[in-house]
Amino acid sequence: MSEITYHKKNDEIECVRYRHSRKCYAPHTHTGHLVLGYVEEGEVCIIMDGTERIYRAGDQFTIPPDVVHEIKTVDGRPYSMAVTCILFSAQDEQQDDPQGGRARVASDGRLVELKASILDKPENMYLIEEMAADAGISPFQLIRKFKKVFGLTPHQFQIQCKVRKAQKLLEEEKSVCEVTYDAGFCDQSHLDRCFQKVVGLTPKEYRASLQDDGASSE
Repeated sequence: MSEITYHKKNDEIECVRYRHSRKCYAPHTHTGHLVLGYVEEGEVCIIMDGTERIYRAGDQFTIPPDVVHEIKTVDGRPYSMAVTCILFSAQDEQQDDPQGGRARVASDGRLVELKASILDKPENMYLIEEMAADAGISPFQLIRKFKKVFGLTPHQFQIQCKVRKAQKLLEEEKSVCEVTYDAGFCDQSHLDRCFQKVVGLTPKEYRASLQDDGASSE
């Protein structure tokens, strides 16, 4: 049985199961997705918006869409947990954020448009100088403002989106070679490095985890 298995219910719901895992994840976001988690065994540390909290067996956690977070082990010990990612609409996000955080994001239309452009075509080469010109500010200002609003730099967000596209292409059973270039990576080693950093698995391991999960659900 694999350490991590994926099962996609439909285009809006995906379930991920971690069994005795020591996987750690650098700061990232789930664009447009609400994350619901349940710790089955052990402990897991989640750092969300700079606040660190340890969740133990029996604990549940929620990570809102577009909120930067990091996942770590506690003293290197394994954990088991189940995570469900649910696609959220913009209206759902506004209702879920009474403090107005997402409203502040929407106040800067140029950054929102830039983010949407990256999301729409992550495979396109989009240099920071081009992004800055489209946003009407300097590259330095763009990096600072984009990270302040979305929690990641434009480059980090772009790589994350490329990896998410690569995941979808792998689910369509495209070859790793096809996925490499269709998702906008320079070569397969570049894809492998970025994919493993974001997903915690290599592309081949991810494809195998999908197959394993399908078999286990029958």
